[in-house]
Amino acid sequence: MNHEVVEKNAWLMGALIAIVISIGGLVEIVPLYTQASVVQPSPGIKPYGALELAGRDVYVREGCYNCHSQMVRPLQGDTERYGHYSLAGESVYDHPFQFGSKRTGPDLARVGGRYSDQWQRIHLNNPRDLVPESNMPGFPWLAKDTLDGALVSVKMRALTHIGVPYTEQEIKDAPSVVSGHTELDALVAYLQGLQFHGEAKP
Repeated sequence: MNHEVVEKNAWLMGALIAIVISIGGLVEIVPLYTQASVVQPSPGIKPYGALELAGRDVYVREGCYNCHSQMVRPLQGDTERYGHYSLAGESVYDHPFQFGSKRTGPDLARVGGRYSDQWQRIHLNNPRDLVPESNMPGFPWLAKDTLDGALVSVKMRALTHIGVPYTEQEIKDAPSVVSGHTELDALVAYLQGLQFHGEAKP
């Protein structure tokens, strides 16, 4: 086909671009689904508990992912600061995953256990109480808003339809697990669970 014809016809050029991108995307993505390391959970990876799942929803709702990635790249600077690089199998139960590369704040993929629950609570309420130079906003309302246990159960059941292996008992127990907890409790539980559970590779 004469390139001049393509360049002068916007619709034709657009269609051809879409076809090329689709083919390239399939060539890149489809082979990944044949690799167990991509679709199977890494050792030690389990679905989020009811409280952690609620905290993850708070994390997403408040837009934390806009400033914090959860993807340690296999680069020396990343691994020295954050720990072992991220493995695909760590995120098989994340819907949607929180990879990203935007780091206004530090990566949080390995933040679990680095600070105490109390530190996290103070930091989330007003970051400058602990880090004077921080430009992170505070989230004081999270300590006042309580969780809806019935909604957590509904979310867990919905996730079973896309492969997250929650049991009927876990779904049934969710309201009692989150009962009396605030959104701050849930967010702290989620952050504390962000740890490396995979098998370290040399």
